[in-house]
Amino acid sequence: MNSSVLSMFLDEDQIHRRITELAQELYPQLPPDPIVIGIMNGAFMFTADLVRALSRLGLRPRMDFITVSSYGSGVARSGKVKILLDSTLNVQGKWVLLLDDILDSGHTLKTLQRHLIDKGVAELVTAVFLDKPSGRQTPVACDHVGFSVPDGFMVGYGLDHAGNHRELPYIARMEI
Repeated sequence: MNSSVLSMFLDEDQIHRRITELAQELYPQLPPDPIVIGIMNGAFMFTADLVRALSRLGLRPRMDFITVSSYGSGVARSGKVKILLDSTLNVQGKWVLLLDDILDSGHTLKTLQRHLIDKGVAELVTAVFLDKPSGRQTPVACDHVGFSVPDGFMVGYGLDHAGNHRELPYIARMEI
């Protein structure tokens, strides 16, 4: 039984309004058929909602995922990012939008930016649902941010704690 306390941080309406705004921000710089790669598991809801919002604007995004491991089962970052499952799309010479659930230490985003550049992407743009600047351990550039959040452990809307709370349709701050 999970004995942690959850405090509402972002409700469903706030999330969906910001996703629509992000799609509108991204639209002018995107080709008609961008490749969108979400980082699993946390970014699956953000990726799905943003791809649908881009589609409503008339784009035809191709979507795939990369699965990585960096946290394990706890709340402490390991500092090591391991690619467990790579994208199956050919990204060489293509325009790619890389999506992550939360930019915290910076290790995951930086590792995957380098990985995709090494695979020969023509243009790489990044967007994160949440940015937690207080957690940064390595400098990394991110092009678009949904929400900036204070220090603390966030769950919901795809983000989890040891596999729990991903299903929540909102973001909550978890008191451990």
